[in-house]
Amino acid sequence: MTIPRQPIRDPQTAITNSMRQILVFLLLLTAGPLAALETAEHPTLPLGAPAPDFRLPGVDGRTYTLRDFADAQLLVVVFTAVHCPTAQAYEERLKRLVADYRPRGVAFVAINPNHPESVRLDEQAYTDLDDSFASMQVRAADRHFNFPFLDDGPTEAVARAYGPVATPHVFIFDENRRLRFEGRIDDSEREALATHHDTRDALEALLAGRVPAVTHTMVFGCSVKWAEKTEGNRRWREKVAQEPVGLVPADAAALRELRENRTSGKIRVINVWATWCGPCTSEFDQLVELNLIYRNRDFELVTVAAQFPDELPKVRRFLEEHHASMRNVIFGETDKYKLMAALDPEWNGALPHTLVVAPGGQVLYRQTDELDFLKLRRVLVPALNGLTPWPGLSPVK
Repeated sequence: MTIPRQPIRDPQTAITNSMRQILVFLLLLTAGPLAALETAEHPTLPLGAPAPDFRLPGVDGRTYTLRDFADAQLLVVVFTAVHCPTAQAYEERLKRLVADYRPRGVAFVAINPNHPESVRLDEQAYTDLDDSFASMQVRAADRHFNFPFLDDGPTEAVARAYGPVATPHVFIFDENRRLRFEGRIDDSEREALATHHDTRDALEALLAGRVPAVTHTMVFGCSVKWAEKTEGNRRWREKVAQEPVGLVPADAAALRELRENRTSGKIRVINVWATWCGPCTSEFDQLVELNLIYRNRDFELVTVAAQFPDELPKVRRFLEEHHASMRNVIFGETDKYKLMAALDPEWNGALPHTLVVAPGGQVLYRQTDELDFLKLRRVLVPALNGLTPWPGLSPVK
């Protein structure tokens, strides 16, 4: 049955907006000057406002504008992110919303608002991907997104027009493309705990020609990575680049202990390399970044220089040049075959060589030759979650 499109009148909009302004003012008094500054610079689109137009590239190779959704009775714009664990927790729920409401005349579009250079490495500790356009394409394909996924990160012009606070943040527009709801999908990133399904309730009301009982909610998730945060990221990079770099010799017993991983309680990545190995040195900076991404979790990266003990000064210079503040060791004896057997009896001796070892010594991943860092991160994230899950994950039923 086709539901007739009826104009939706909202006599409470002015009152609601006034109340929201008062609430925002009170929140800013308690949140401090930084929160006040960010909210003032990026105000959220007010209820009743027209949908700002956009022209953005989608992961499917198309360029989308507001006109592409003109035939829909309602339009849902969701600002979401790839790296954010809260946004990830809502991906399946968003897909279900699309499946349930697209047949009823509702169009959906998701937009990444994050400037890629503003996402710090240590903000990616619960994800396998960053917020680049290439990562958006990978995520959309892997998770079988059933909605357009657009990238606003390079300019953030659209995000500035809509004013999302966190990811995910939902904006629902009526048939005249006036904003009728903005806020959360529901009230818990743990789906099992969600009791208020605000986006779904708003859609039901609007499709029935009624004003939603709730037209605005607070949102919870990762903050939007505005371009001005790039400077903070640069300062953080400079700070971690000043961390001390260590290098110590390791004999056969020490290497065997590394491999057995009995006492660390951490997922341990062991990378065997050498300064004269081209593939080793070309991927080394990515190893340094891997350490910065996951080191605040139950994670440890150990590099093992497969070189003679008298080459220690050369190895140290390389490590210092690359700001390698992870745990670093060098072969502490001249019998390399003895050391190789102690570290990994299954290793054939080719470099680079990488192991991912769980607490207790189980090898979760083994790679000889250059690393596929996406594959490596997809081993690490579930292994780390197995030790200490992200708090937002729903308990296993």
